Amino acid sequence: MMFKKLSAFIKNLYRTRFSALFSVLSLYILFSFLIRISFLIWSSKDVDFNLIYILRAFFTGFIYDFTIGTLLLFLYVLYLLIIPKKWIGSLFDKGFTYFYLTLIFIIIYFSLLAEIPFWDEFGVRFNFIAVDYLIYTYEVVENINESYPLPLIGIVLIALIAFTFVLFKKIKIFKHTFSDKVSVSRRLIILFPLLLISVGLGLIMKNKQADFSNNMVVNELGKNGAFSFVSAFRSNELDYETFYPKLQEKEAYSILKKNLLQENQKFRTNSYDDISRFTSGDHEQKPNIILIAIESFSADFLSEFGNGDYLTPNYDRLSKESIFFTNLYATGTRTVRGMEALTLCVPPTPGNSIVRRPDNENLFSISTIIKSKNYHPYFIYGGDGYFDNMNNFFGGQGFDIVDRDRGNPLSDQIKTSRFPIKDNEVSFENAWGICDEDLYKQSIKYADLNYRKEKPFFEFVMTTSNHKPYTFPDGKINLPQGDRNGAVKYTDYALGKFIAEAKSKPWFKNTVFVIVADHCASSAGKWEINIAKHHIPAIIYNLNHSPDKIDRLTSQIDLMPTLFGYLGWNYSSSLYGKDINKTKVGDERAFLGNYRTLGMLKSNIFTQIDDRKRVKQFSVSGSDQALSELKNKNKLLVSETISYYQTASTRFKNGKMKNNEALLARNK
Repeated sequence: MMFKKLSAFIKNLYRTRFSALFSVLSLYILFSFLIRISFLIWSSKDVDFNLIYILRAFFTGFIYDFTIGTLLLFLYVLYLLIIPKKWIGSLFDKGFTYFYLTLIFIIIYFSLLAEIPFWDEFGVRFNFIAVDYLIYTYEVVENINESYPLPLIGIVLIALIAFTFVLFKKIKIFKHTFSDKVSVSRRLIILFPLLLISVGLGLIMKNKQADFSNNMVVNELGKNGAFSFVSAFRSNELDYETFYPKLQEKEAYSILKKNLLQENQKFRTNSYDDISRFTSGDHEQKPNIILIAIESFSADFLSEFGNGDYLTPNYDRLSKESIFFTNLYATGTRTVRGMEALTLCVPPTPGNSIVRRPDNENLFSISTIIKSKNYHPYFIYGGDGYFDNMNNFFGGQGFDIVDRDRGNPLSDQIKTSRFPIKDNEVSFENAWGICDEDLYKQSIKYADLNYRKEKPFFEFVMTTSNHKPYTFPDGKINLPQGDRNGAVKYTDYALGKFIAEAKSKPWFKNTVFVIVADHCASSAGKWEINIAKHHIPAIIYNLNHSPDKIDRLTSQIDLMPTLFGYLGWNYSSSLYGKDINKTKVGDERAFLGNYRTLGMLKSNIFTQIDDRKRVKQFSVSGSDQALSELKNKNKLLVSETISYYQTASTRFKNGKMKNNEALLARNK
């Protein structure tokens, strides 16, 4: 009997002054449900089909959908509550209602449509990446324009809104909205509880409440894109001490220092929190160094790792002539994480990459070491280095900047020399920057310049062609534009052309090339951190050393210290990276993380910590590096993992990661 009364009450709500309100809310919840179903089918191969988990995800998702729906309509609810009875159905009432609902429909349909390409790219709901994209409007809008048919999307958006209004009119939603002269007392009975529920859910609901399983897809299904976006906006910075598991400071440093020390190193002081070590080398060499970070260059693009499409013939050939790292892992899933790992050689601290944070200038980095050896460092990028704060970061470490100036005034605030790439030096350009061929010409240009000055140079070259929209100059390869494989093959083509041209230069014989990916092409998968989606290739080419394969587990933060070891350098270091050739067997480890979840891979155990102070451990097995949670944790590995991340996070926060002038002097 009670159910029938409730059903009749709800049904009557759609025939009252509140019909438009509850119809829009119902429509949003319905479409959110359909999106959730679509994502479940889309990512079915990575879903843990536990019925209880799936039901919980959909129930949690419904709560998020209801919360966002009521918050979007909050002002309209207030309007319905306070408008005088005599104004109901007036021209003002109709004008306000149609205007407000049009705005709401734009937000609803745009956000739901935008979730589709975001899920395709990252396999998750909106997160901090979506928040960052709001800042860099030029690159993002141009990328969307070049990747998707914007006019068609606009037409679809307008058509959906028009169709909704026509539907509402046909089923007489607006007739009831503008004809029911409802009293204030009845409005209070209906709307005031809705306002209280809306505010209450807005305060109580947290995005992390959806993270109840070890399966990332299930957790993401239980979220709402708009709610996730707001949560990411509010928590783009994460304080380690507040959110993550900790050790006593002295214990953390004791464990860290024990694990950092190599066989050819000794600590400079006995201070418990001083991690600076003096590194001894033999037969020091000082060749020019060109470090090339290739955009989104997964290991599985290479023939070495089973790819049969022959996408990377040049890299495959170079790997056979180089020191080839076959078991190397990127620290993160974004370019700024790769830059952070290659320059600062630290684990990926939570929240934003250090590259994007304030007060990140004059840190101890590879630039500190390189400049002490009298090298001239350049950061060469084909886009506008304002994007992701690249110019300020590299400029703050003493690099000269070579980039594509698009007129952003903030790019001119860097405290170093900047050399814009001129229009007549560009043959092809898309949203993210100039094509790789044009970028490598800049590398050649500044190599020639420093050779003439008899000045050793270091170049950090960041490519962009292997990025959506995957466009590149015509007539270079036999694959189509706009296709990931085509972009990979063009990237490899441009690299081969660059090396061929470099060989004709007088500085080539005394130049070492480090060629590594910034991160993989995709991070989506079954687990919160998918280890296989961090596997990247790296080579050290043209080194005065016989070709070799390094199959030992190596972190991206170890690449440059390993190069310094090959060069026999004597130097002081506060880096977390280690020379893999001077690391004891069994001490190899790799760091992998996203902006919230952090982990350390050692042997076949992956230790994971997150911003809910949870610690999990998994055994890693199979070619897909599948994770199986362990009931009995290895406490030593837990402590080691925490010691790395805790100290790295607090050292940056407290300024201990800053470059020490005395340490710099000792390098000379």
